[in-house]
Amino acid sequence: MTPPRQTPDLTELQVVDLMTPEPFTATEDSNLDEVSDLMRTHGIRHIPIVDGAGALVGLVTHRDLLGKAFGGGQDLPRSIRQPYLRSIAVRDVMTRNVLAVTPEQLVTDVACRMVSHRYGCLPVVRDEQVVGIITASDFVRYIAGCA
Repeated sequence: MTPPRQTPDLTELQVVDLMTPEPFTATEDSNLDEVSDLMRTHGIRHIPIVDGAGALVGLVTHRDLLGKAFGGGQDLPRSIRQPYLRSIAVRDVMTRNVLAVTPEQLVTDVACRMVSHRYGCLPVVRDEQVVGIITASDFVRYIAGCA
């Protein structure tokens, strides 16, 4: 019989222990085709939006891209979809006033916040600069032992 699996002790872990450092980012002037390409190319679903100094100003998620930009037209052929996405600036669909966390925060606190607000990710900032991102997938990877 296989012994029961030990659940990792998350109470001491900090965000820096699970986050993805140096995430892909975009600016408000980027267009949705660029963001869509970043997501598709790198297999990610969240893009922090930064200003020229690297400070967090917003977030675009895959859900934002599908819902706000396509409005159900995600099945359009790329020849139609790409010019349409190029015409939409990130500033027009991004979520502003995004909650962010610091690398030193405990992951248990961050996980509870993500669950209570139904967030799939939180940008990680230090001195107003985006230094990482923590996603629900990061927690799953850690619990599954794939980190």
